[in-house]
Amino acid sequence: MKPTITAFERSPDRGRGLSRDTRVRWALEEVGQPYEVRLVSFGALKEPAHRAIHPFGQIPTYEDGKGLALFETGAIVFHIAQTHEGLLPEDPQARARAVTWMFAALSTIEPPILELQTAKFAEGQKPWAAERMPLVLDRIRDRLRELSAHLGEADWLDGAFSAGDLMMVSVLLRLRPSGVLEEFPNLAAYVARGEARPAYQRAFAAQLAVFTAAEAV
Repeated sequence: MKPTITAFERSPDRGRGLSRDTRVRWALEEVGQPYEVRLVSFGALKEPAHRAIHPFGQIPTYEDGKGLALFETGAIVFHIAQTHEGLLPEDPQARARAVTWMFAALSTIEPPILELQTAKFAEGQKPWAAERMPLVLDRIRDRLRELSAHLGEADWLDGAFSAGDLMMVSVLLRLRPSGVLEEFPNLAAYVARGEARPAYQRAFAAQLAVFTAAEAV
């Protein structure tokens, strides 16, 4: 039975691959697991049927068709990686390190990046916005400097590509419009390697197709 994920029927990222369902699509594509997509409107996110799966009224969700329902991309990708080959190493220590990088992407790298989006779009008209923005950017640069030093000239964070890289690349992609990522050439190249993976290309195309179809209506 194919799992079913949810995605926006009209994604606010305009098909750029930044919506969080892209991360789940990518993971499923990496492990070769076919899946179904249930498109939801912004209104449907707040309905009881969706809230029963995702208490916070967001996307994506994941249902395996056998009674398991999950929310939060980190949890979903971790489940996919645990139950299919291809996203976690077999060696126990390498596997643990890959999981650590998943947490690092979501808990250490993503928060200041999301803060930048809040500063630009939700607080951009506040009288103190111009003073706040450099502080936000400095916090991002501090984290990227540390991540860049760890990555060095390696292709991936810890040996072969893993779920840790999938989550990290997905998080770093959010920085591209700001130009900050290009200040760290090895990280920009790292993200480009992730985007070049056939599984990512398929996931991106699937998400873009939803946006394109919605715009055509």
